[in-house]
Amino acid sequence: MFNIQKKKSSRMIALDIETTGMNKLGLIFSGHRVIEIGAVEIINRKFTGNDFHVYINPNRSIDPEAFNIHGISETFLSDKPNFSKIYENFLEYIENSDIIVHNANFDIQFLEYEIQIINPNIVKISKINKIIDTLNIARSIFPGKKNNLNALCERYNINISHRDLHNAIIDAKLLSELYLRMTRVQKKINLIQEKIQQTSHKESFLQKNDLIVLYASEKENIMHAKYLRKMKENHSCLWITKK
Repeated sequence: MFNIQKKKSSRMIALDIETTGMNKLGLIFSGHRVIEIGAVEIINRKFTGNDFHVYINPNRSIDPEAFNIHGISETFLSDKPNFSKIYENFLEYIENSDIIVHNANFDIQFLEYEIQIINPNIVKISKINKIIDTLNIARSIFPGKKNNLNALCERYNINISHRDLHNAIIDAKLLSELYLRMTRVQKKINLIQEKIQQTSHKESFLQKNDLIVLYASEKENIMHAKYLRKMKENHSCLWITKK
């Protein structure tokens, strides 16, 4: 059903999730579940508007600490679909695309865990898609600095005034803009080629336009010689000799 072969593509997906809580000691299998997925499509470094956003009923409670971060309640999720109802659409959406994630280990492992619960025969996302972790990029650009999403957005002048709580689709949009700014490269100017083109243009101009050379008249040459001799007498001209 899903094409697991990697294909080189200009399509990228900026991805973020929210969960019922943080798994203790980094163990993904300690029971917490995904409750929101937000994804933004980028093709040729441009936003297409073809975004993916869904809330998911985890069929379990939400930790108070997690609720304080994203504000998503169990009541709000009670009528939302289970992960089993949305995962096929999600996999089709991210197919043949590079995935941009901030702190990829967290989001990707959560999603892979959810998929493996439903169908252990599906190849993991990290085996199909190229994963681009903006946290690793940020650490290489700003070593030793705070590199969470808020700090990076402020550093790159991205407006986060509307980010009171974590929200997967809002954060995915912020992440997509952040990635484009972090990876924006100024094109190098080929000075050698530019010089060749300028020289070629100049030569072409000279060939098409014969220059008129005006020589000094005999009277002007005599006056110039007298002027130089006067300078010589005042010891201010060293490049002539008396005749």
